[in-house]
Amino acid sequence: MAKHGKKFRAALAMYEPEKSYPLSEATAILKKAAFAKFNETVDLDLRLGVDPRHADQQVRGTVSLPHGTGKTVRVAVFAKGEKALEAEKAGAELVGAEDLVAKVAGGFTEFDAAISTPDMMGQVGKLGKVLGPRGLMPNPKTGTVTMDVTKAIAEIKGGKVEFRVDKTGNVHVPVGKIQFTPEQLAENTQVMLDALHRAKPAAAKGIYMRSISISSTMSPGVKIAFSATKVESEVSVT
Repeated sequence: MAKHGKKFRAALAMYEPEKSYPLSEATAILKKAAFAKFNETVDLDLRLGVDPRHADQQVRGTVSLPHGTGKTVRVAVFAKGEKALEAEKAGAELVGAEDLVAKVAGGFTEFDAAISTPDMMGQVGKLGKVLGPRGLMPNPKTGTVTMDVTKAIAEIKGGKVEFRVDKTGNVHVPVGKIQFTPEQLAENTQVMLDALHRAKPAAAKGIYMRSISISSTMSPGVKIAFSATKVESEVSVT
């Protein structure tokens, strides 16, 4: 087992690692324990009571965080003609049709989100082996296969986040940056948790959210208190 550094051990000493805390307290602890010299990403980590091997127990969706992610999102848009011009005006960093498909097929993935117009999906669909493992494949269920590219770009750049359960039944998703206030982190986290509750598959039985924690890039995780049906939080989201 790797030995943790002095700063990591000092962060652990600021709270009880095995204790679960209300959401607002957990984000305050995370802020206090942060020690890195850069603006770390804050991640929400969950273990769900689902079996992703079954199609009817997949958990996937999108949610717009009230305070955004704090990250500059690079958007690639697969489109041609007027829709390509529309995407460029809306602020997409990469726009193209067959040329962009060929570039990505060659291994280029220097972007954080991808959008496609429906007419391009016949070609974009062939990029599954490149985009799929990175969570970048456009999907109509997440609003990234659309003719309204302006709206899709605005949502992604404004803090829209996609979440998806992995093959081990876990979800790892960013909810902000460590320079956010504890209140901003708590509000973003609560919105994400609410979205995950709404995405619970009907086929999932027993306890749905089995463990929840929040951490930053370099810090240890802080456990969030919860019950089988509702996260215990002082944060109210309407």
